[in-house]
Order: sequence, then C-alpha cells, then structure tokens
Amino acid sequence: MTTEVSTHLVMTVEEAAERLGIGRTLMYALVKSEAIESVCIGRLRRIPEDALVAFVQSLRVRHPGDAT
Repeated sequence: MTTEVSTHLVMTVEEAAERLGIGRTLMYALVKSEAIESVCIGRLRRIPEDALVAFVQSLRVRHPGDAT
C-alpha cells in the first residue's frame, strides 16, 4: 500500500475509492447516487479532487435534531 498523493485534478473511481479508504463497489454506488460528483471526459468517468473534499465535508455537517 502506497501513500503517494495524486497531483491530477481528476482521478479514476478506483483511485478516489482508495483515497477515501472505501471499496470500489461503494464508490460506484456513491457516484451513481450523485452523493459524489463525477465528470465525463470522453467515455471516461472521473472524480474531481475537490468532489472528495466536498463529500467528506457534507458528512461532517450536523443536521437539526441529530444527537450531540
């Protein structure tokens, strides 16, 4: 397992899953549900780096009524 950080603006679904520490299947499900933004470049599906940051930030947002 390497800890090399990508310098690309976009990454493959597999690379994005690795960055989040989740499986490929879950990552595809998050993309399909539009929980994580993705873009098409030609026939390729890619995940912008800032989409991962936005996703993690959305998980940290407390919703009214949540336990403290």
